[in-house]
Amino acid sequence: MLKMWMHNNRHETIAPIGPMSNPPREKNTMMNTKYSRRQFLQQTTFAAGALALAQEGCGSAPPAAKRSAVDEVTLGKTGIKLSRLGMGLGTDSGNTQKDLGQDGLNKLVRYAYDQGIRYFDTGESYASFPMLADAIKGLPREKLFIQSKIDCKPADAAADMVAVIDRQRKILNTDYVDSMLIHCVVGAAWTDDFKRVMDGFDEAKAKKWIRAKGASFHSLAAQRAGVASHWAEVHLVRINPQGVNVDVEQGGYRNDHADIAPTVAQLKNMRAKGRGVIGMKILGEGTFTDAADREKSIRFAMSRPELDAIVIGFKSTGEIDEAIQRINAALAAPV
Repeated sequence: MLKMWMHNNRHETIAPIGPMSNPPREKNTMMNTKYSRRQFLQQTTFAAGALALAQEGCGSAPPAAKRSAVDEVTLGKTGIKLSRLGMGLGTDSGNTQKDLGQDGLNKLVRYAYDQGIRYFDTGESYASFPMLADAIKGLPREKLFIQSKIDCKPADAAADMVAVIDRQRKILNTDYVDSMLIHCVVGAAWTDDFKRVMDGFDEAKAKKWIRAKGASFHSLAAQRAGVASHWAEVHLVRINPQGVNVDVEQGGYRNDHADIAPTVAQLKNMRAKGRGVIGMKILGEGTFTDAADREKSIRFAMSRPELDAIVIGFKSTGEIDEAIQRINAALAAPV
């Protein structure tokens, strides 16, 4: 915090004017001249002091706080904190991170943590899922935000979701998961199809095994259903300005250059309802090999006030450094 030093001006007392030989009118004129000069000096000193204070920033609005990739942000109305940038462990279904080996993943996760990343995103269907527990071992759990996912199908709706969630937290070696999502929902009727699954999530939340619940979307129809439902607290949404691997009406994955306007509209609806919103596929599931594409997408994501955070799948420290640098530059750029 900058310190502001205030200097008091000392006003010298002007000696009383002694007897003078001038006639009364001339004497009075001189006294008025002296008095006016004193007023002038005092007023000038006051004005100079006020100008100095103004130049020091007194009375002006404080400068806006500098934002960064690793700021602690709040996830919608959940009250849960996470870093603006998260590290995903699901690139190519988690095989990219699994191929690093346990030691390699441990080092990458620790490097991300040392840079200020506190959000780690996984899912039980990822090949890397069992490796996260060892990677975060020894890190302060209360500083981490862990998001995981459960793959479901309508036929699985009767499954004991409480037991599934309990198994997940034990594999992750944690008492609770900060955010648990129904993974990869596509159909417009998913909130009906997965009613018993959702009930299981609610029960697990009551047990404090999860702190927030939601879904990851893979179609526009699923997005709309999720926004309409009162159940979801967190939405994980595919978004990038190039429209690569983002949501379309009937779902799918290789949707190159799709129209993202419908998703942007749903992001606004999610924010209006106070949902926690996280952007994924920011780099097109790793397909943005051109630096210009990565720059364009990250700047777009940072310009969206609806996104609380974003998650990117990393496989090297260089990728982490680049993402942080690009996000910091985008956040610092004039609006």
